[in-house]
Amino acid sequence: MKKVKLLPMLLVLAMSSFAQTRPASVPTNWFLLDPATDSVQGMSVEKAYAELLKGKKSVPVIVAVIDSGVDINHEDLKEVIWINPKEIPGNGVDDDANGYPDDVHGWNFIGGKDGRNVNEDTYELTREYIRLSQQFSGKTESAVAKKDREAFQDFKKIETKFEKLREKNTEKYNTFKNLYINLQYSIDTLKAFLKTDTLTRDNVSGVQSANPTILFSKGLITNLLDNLENEYTSIGQVMAELKEAYDYYRVIVEYGYNTEFNSREIVGDNPNNPTERHYGNPDVTGPDAMHGTHVAGIIAAKRNNNVGINGIADNVRIMPIRAVPNGDERDKDVANAIYYAVDNGAQIINMSFGKSFSPQKELVDKAVQYAERKGVLLVHAAGNDGEDIDAEKNFPTRFYLNGKEASNWIEVGASSWGSGENLVAAFSNYGKKSVDLFSPGVGIYSTVPGSKYEDAQGTSMAAPAVAGVAAVLKSYFPQLNAAELKLILRTSGRFFGDLEVTKPGTNQRIAFERLSASGGIVNLYNAIEAAARQTTTVKD
Repeated sequence: MKKVKLLPMLLVLAMSSFAQTRPASVPTNWFLLDPATDSVQGMSVEKAYAELLKGKKSVPVIVAVIDSGVDINHEDLKEVIWINPKEIPGNGVDDDANGYPDDVHGWNFIGGKDGRNVNEDTYELTREYIRLSQQFSGKTESAVAKKDREAFQDFKKIETKFEKLREKNTEKYNTFKNLYINLQYSIDTLKAFLKTDTLTRDNVSGVQSANPTILFSKGLITNLLDNLENEYTSIGQVMAELKEAYDYYRVIVEYGYNTEFNSREIVGDNPNNPTERHYGNPDVTGPDAMHGTHVAGIIAAKRNNNVGINGIADNVRIMPIRAVPNGDERDKDVANAIYYAVDNGAQIINMSFGKSFSPQKELVDKAVQYAERKGVLLVHAAGNDGEDIDAEKNFPTRFYLNGKEASNWIEVGASSWGSGENLVAAFSNYGKKSVDLFSPGVGIYSTVPGSKYEDAQGTSMAAPAVAGVAAVLKSYFPQLNAAELKLILRTSGRFFGDLEVTKPGTNQRIAFERLSASGGIVNLYNAIEAAARQTTTVKD
């Protein structure tokens, strides 16, 4: 049987995109460890608690997590979830008159009053394509009024990008789908033929048959074993990760680039009313809380309870706010989530999400300005496209439409455990002007729904690492305001002089200090020492 040469390439693509990369030699808590003592590029968290914070008093700090949802019953999070003291659970009444009935633990801006929840949604690119198509589809530039020609040109660019990406992702979806189906069929065929539940190199190579279907299945599975046996211990593991890749592209095609899908039928808000505030439901977990639960654990998983992991901050309450679907979040929801967090006492807000279009940016700007006036620190993930976001658009952003800049905003890139050229995550966005600093974001072991724990990677993990460090500072030095917290974090990191690293998205070398405004990696030990020089800890 002729080998399918495309098979190994596709499987490698699937595994490299979705498998976690932390080797067994790197501790699961590497990001909490000290570079000098533990030989990994961590944030010296455990060292800070042991040497600087031992016996010190702290005050509780509320950290809002605007995300996909949080498993508030997770064994390592349930004790640190924020509770609204003025709300009576389950009575259907807005007891504290804040406009959100039964918001005992937070709020869900992508849910309906009937209890349903948005899981998948379209991309902002798709929504912009739909909006502009209604005005310009089928028209030529000469047929468009002069005042609309700039918008028409934007439409043509968006149309080209949309169609290209939809076609590209549809092709990937069909490829992974067909590969998965063919492999699963071949596995089932050989198991039935051999009357076994386990396929090995020996029993597959021993298959003898004149049946073309059996021979095809033997060839496909032999090819799989030949190319992957050194990396994967079982066919089952390969299939699980291939299915993850298949499902990933299925969601992109069926929802992300689907011009017929409208998630707001579930939410029930008025899309034409950008100032609408009071919609949604109190379900802060939602249908898929994987991402938000992982983020929450990095910040605040209960420390030293002999369960699971240690989060970074030891006196924190997590306020879950659902506003991020599997797709692109909407500006209206992001703005309302920020308002909700600020109005209900959050001192730090983590925002591990982003997109390349922001059609209602003015709404988000107003919410960010509101948080700025109230002294709330915003921590945002820089994104995972390996791009310079000084040049490429990335929203939300601290740069207002009026040209000014939010003083309470920290933009975070992702670093790895490795030293030298491998210090920066290959996927991380960067920017000398737009990114403030880096923090650990590769192979981060944290909480996931169902009281479980998994590795994940992304600037989505790097941002809560910074939010956690900021929460420790705010807890032990409560007089620090948002601007002071930002300054301390930017100036107290670990710096690497003229160290050259691999530039994300390329094979080129670049000075690490050129990838962010500070040129550093956040470090809790250094930050506490800096805060102590500037102020005092909580009085006994």
